[in-house]
Amino acid sequence: MKDKAPPKKILIVDDEPDILEFLQYNLRKEGYTVVTASDGKYALSVAEREKPNLIILDIMMPELDGVETCRQLRSKKEFADTPIAFLTARDEDFSQITALDVGGDDYITKPIKPRVLISRINALLRRADRANADDLDLIQLSDLVIDRQKVLVFKQDKPIELPRKEFEILWLLASKPGRVFTREEIFDKIWGADVIVGNRTIDVHIRKLRERLGEEYIKTMKGIGYKFEF
Repeated sequence: MKDKAPPKKILIVDDEPDILEFLQYNLRKEGYTVVTASDGKYALSVAEREKPNLIILDIMMPELDGVETCRQLRSKKEFADTPIAFLTARDEDFSQITALDVGGDDYITKPIKPRVLISRINALLRRADRANADDLDLIQLSDLVIDRQKVLVFKQDKPIELPRKEFEILWLLASKPGRVFTREEIFDKIWGADVIVGNRTIDVHIRKLRERLGEEYIKTMKGIGYKFEF
């Protein structure tokens, strides 16, 4: 009989006890192991000791704020690919862009409903489990199957042909579901840093993808970029 995989471990970092209690309760109810820290500096030592599968960081904290904590975590090899979500009451575009620029994978605004929180966390962990998707030739998410060898997408077993650039954008987003890709990242990965294309190029390709696949898969993060959800 195959051994059951151990529960995923999540580190929550927030200086508000009520928030820590709320998050712990809901994540433990879902079967996750939860460890906590109340400031950024202590979070670094907890992360080193506990090796969490995912980290949730508040932005405004004593000792080290969330942005600097994230920057220091990303500088360590063992946390280079660990999913990091920012949780904050601040909803300014500047804060979101800064959080993502230092290596954050998602930006969750307080207050948040438990079911939405769990959905976002699950999506980040699925993305981490697909960290080697670049080595795959097939991605299956919900009712979509994306075949890189055939450059074809199947929706409910019906084939959909896409132009090469649209397919490459879809593959990029779907390879890491829930992860926000900035417009600059998409330009760089699909066209290359040395290629100059119009500012509306990505928007046009995304619009055409939605027309062919449906509106539900690719979400716009205002002022930042796009992500794939299912």
